[in-house]
Amino acid sequence: MTTTPHRMRTIGERLVGTGRPVYITGEIGINHNGDLENAYRLIDAAVAAGCDAVKFQKRTPEICTPRDQWDIERDTPWGRMTYIDYRHRVEFGEDEYRAIDEYCRERDIHWFASPWDVPSVEFLEKFDLPAHKVASACLTDDELLRALRATGRTIILSTGMSTPRQIRHAVEVLGSDNILLCHATSTYPAKHEELNLRMIHTLQAEYPNVPIGYSGHEVGLQTTLAAVALGAVFVERHITLDRAMWGSDQAASVETSGLQRLVRDIRIVEQSLGDGVKRVYEGELGPMKKLRRVAGVVAEAEEASAAGREPVSA
Repeated sequence: MTTTPHRMRTIGERLVGTGRPVYITGEIGINHNGDLENAYRLIDAAVAAGCDAVKFQKRTPEICTPRDQWDIERDTPWGRMTYIDYRHRVEFGEDEYRAIDEYCRERDIHWFASPWDVPSVEFLEKFDLPAHKVASACLTDDELLRALRATGRTIILSTGMSTPRQIRHAVEVLGSDNILLCHATSTYPAKHEELNLRMIHTLQAEYPNVPIGYSGHEVGLQTTLAAVALGAVFVERHITLDRAMWGSDQAASVETSGLQRLVRDIRIVEQSLGDGVKRVYEGELGPMKKLRRVAGVVAEAEEASAAGREPVSA
């Protein structure tokens, strides 16, 4: 299939774009619940399914949590605690990310994260990551976008909860040369009637030099496969060990068995899309001889197939 070089981006050693295998990311986010063993198990699940990467979320709780919510108490699996203490409880620090970095290298899978504030960008820059991700909620944070652009890494930008004007502004701040846009709907879980998958085509038309992907928060797998059929070159879905676990993202996540089916079916869909050039395949010649009544067409197709060209009347 003919590729368009300017629609390509590099994530690590991988080229991502039209004509390349879909880059599949398992979004762990904070579904590890602050437990490194859960993170390892989710990384293992992503590797077993054939994902290209796993992704986390990195926050500085004092920056990302509104001050009026710090002291609100809530019940958690670890007892009753203030919201700011809870945010710290589910946040990994440098020791945990060093361990994650080493583990992902051992398992031969990429990892990266969505930083939610500038200090988190600086934190993540301690690691040799293949990309950074901008969460939809951060699309309007120009300071964060400028800090991410300054890293020189590939930036993956989700576009949920955003207007076309806001998206255009974010692309201007980031620059279009090293970004990948993801269509997204930021409800958890997202209703099927609000997924608006044809936005993938809208973004392709609006940003002809930018690869377009899909970040899904819906229940089920069919719609993510439809996004691939519509041309998404990057796919991200939240993953979980159990959708009933504690956490706001668990219910909109894919469990390990579903993740295996999703990756398998994405690979089948991308193989089946082809290049859009009509041809008569070798396997069709036998049925053609048996079923067609006009021998001349059969002969023409056989000749074209043998010569590796298109039949004139195909």
